[in-house]
Amino acid sequence: MTMTAPLRRVLVRRPGEVGRWREFGWRSAPDPARIVEEHEGFVAALESAGVEVVVGAPLDSALDAIYVHDPAALTSGGAILLRPGKELRQVEVEAIEGDFAAAGVGVIARLEAPATAEGGDMLWLDDQTLVVGRGYRTNDAGIDALRRALPDVDVIAVDLPHYHGRDEVMHMLSLISPLADDLAVVYLPLMPVRLVELLEARGVGFVEVPDDEFESMACNVLALGPRRALTLEGNPETRRRLEGAGVEVIVYSGEELSRKGDGGPTCLTRPLARG
Repeated sequence: MTMTAPLRRVLVRRPGEVGRWREFGWRSAPDPARIVEEHEGFVAALESAGVEVVVGAPLDSALDAIYVHDPAALTSGGAILLRPGKELRQVEVEAIEGDFAAAGVGVIARLEAPATAEGGDMLWLDDQTLVVGRGYRTNDAGIDALRRALPDVDVIAVDLPHYHGRDEVMHMLSLISPLADDLAVVYLPLMPVRLVELLEARGVGFVEVPDDEFESMACNVLALGPRRALTLEGNPETRRRLEGAGVEVIVYSGEELSRKGDGGPTCLTRPLARG
């Protein structure tokens, strides 16, 4: 599996009902009209980059369902249906299963209780190496289940930081986004040591996010291809560093869509095909 080859096809989900934003832990109430407009702009940015966008229907029972990266994982053999550690998000699994069926994506495995795992805690280094972040959303049983589902893959677990605790999202992909086989954007102060060492051993260079841009999701970057990135508008210093490393940066507006719910372009997409 690659996370940086040219993105050909991707799944997204339209925003639905936003009234339960407090229950889902959003920072503030999203404007129901503007969040739809921003999502349409996000889809347009993907399509302008040459990506086929499969648009899933809204899921009114789960505000976080727009962050379609988390309820499933894609492998070279098909999809694994996960079991989100955030209980309110577990209804998303059935919805994405239906999306996969409509898109012609087969399912090879499904996680069951007590296993939990979310897509934001998974980083493919190559076809045979999957790094999984052990945190409050992905537990040991989930990692064991992934190992059983992927017997030919080296599934490496790394511990994620406590940071602000159980109630705030701290996915592994909050700390790193791959940009090419030899480049990643990272927030080093919170990176698992083992992951840093794995990347360094592979010759991966780092674009480091400054402290004052970490909370605004400068690390959450979607690779459209090698050294070609879709990023949330803002974070000028990180953008300067990315461009200095030879990365083409494309931005989208996401005040309602991303900042209020802490979900950047990686969270908003489930890549279906690259290469």
